[in-house]
Amino acid sequence: MGSLTATPQGRGAVSATAKSVGVAGGFTRARAPQPGDHWSGCNDARAVGTAPIYEGEPGYRPEMDGDSDGIACEPYRG
Repeated sequence: MGSLTATPQGRGAVSATAKSVGVAGGFTRARAPQPGDHWSGCNDARAVGTAPIYEGEPGYRPEMDGDSDGIACEPYRG
């Protein structure tokens, strides 16, 4: 018996599962910010999975950073 991570396909499957769990749990973004990104607001950035956006990343704008902490479009806190 071998390890699932012993093959490229196995490593890919583990990576894909980990990413989907991270996105679903709000621990990671579904899509990294890309050069040229410009969102009309945080709802748009969240809809494509790019939020939160950190200062210095494509798409970051101070007007989208409500508390001026360098993180725009932070997740909702309940």
